[in-house]
Amino acid sequence: MLVIVTENAPPRLRGRLAVWLLEVHAGVYIGDYSAKVREMLWIQIIEGIEDGTAIMAWGTNNEAGYDFVTIGTNRRVPVDFDGVQLISFIPQKSELSEPGNILK
Repeated sequence: MLVIVTENAPPRLRGRLAVWLLEVHAGVYIGDYSAKVREMLWIQIIEGIEDGTAIMAWGTNNEAGYDFVTIGTNRRVPVDFDGVQLISFIPQKSELSEPGNILK
């Protein structure tokens, strides 16, 4: 299973993804393709995302049962923790300036 979620993607990229995948909700695409097609789709996303963001997730044979890649500016950043992909959140600017916050 392959899932791609886009935000603020240009219409041209959304149309290109809709050729290969089913758009089940605005910006959410699903399908079931080989690694070769998945890599081709990711290249299309990299070339066409402009100022938007995207994440692509797929099932694989690892401890989590899936893997994913991201592109674009996002508060969620993938972090490898002993071979397992986790998500780290970048604090918002307002959180950094709150009283008592040591991340000033």
